[in-house]
Amino acid sequence: MEELQQPQLHLVSSLAEERRVTFYRKTYTHVALAVLLFIMVEYLFFQSPAIVNFAYSLVGGWSWLALLGAFMFITNYAEGLALKSKDKNVHYLALLIYVIAEAFIFIPMLLIAFSMVDGVAMLQQAAVMTIALFAGLSAIVFFTKKDFSFLRSILVMGFVIALGLIVAGTLFGFDLGLWFSAAMVALAAGSILYTTSNMVHKYEEEQYVAAALGLFASLMLLFWYILRIFMSRD
Repeated sequence: MEELQQPQLHLVSSLAEERRVTFYRKTYTHVALAVLLFIMVEYLFFQSPAIVNFAYSLVGGWSWLALLGAFMFITNYAEGLALKSKDKNVHYLALLIYVIAEAFIFIPMLLIAFSMVDGVAMLQQAAVMTIALFAGLSAIVFFTKKDFSFLRSILVMGFVIALGLIVAGTLFGFDLGLWFSAAMVALAAGSILYTTSNMVHKYEEEQYVAAALGLFASLMLLFWYILRIFMSRD
């Protein structure tokens, strides 16, 4: 009997240049579409006072920790769906779930930002800085062609420490302050380098939606803490 042939895996790093460029174009197109969907979902959420009030009621104490825990669970679930499944429909479902969860958890921060003087301008400035940093960090990976997978252990340790500080700050009522936000921006920057590097060196040709989900997650983490820094100035 002839052995069953396993489906051939096409890692992006092994593709011809034209196919690699196509993969990158598809990935970043889906990142842009995810950002657009995030804006649309956020707009729809803000049309519902019930959703806005419910999200804001979760800020602080155990309810905020429960929300963060639920968000982390959804994040892991969505990323798991996108990475383990070969079905494109599942990949899109995972991205949709994650975008909706991201839009919901952003409601309290955006509500506070909108209430500030020049809140809209501040949001625009934070968005521009986020996109500029994201583009610059991505360019580092593409131009150097360096494998940043060594950052994984550093990022895991950093996120565990950050989570511990967030839990402690929530339970004991102390503000983590500007330096914590700056450290989280650095951690988010490392996450972008790591995720972009994985896209170049670890992903398969048909995993552009999964790659887009990872990049979108890192992008939104960066935006969250850059916005916090801008808000702390007022």
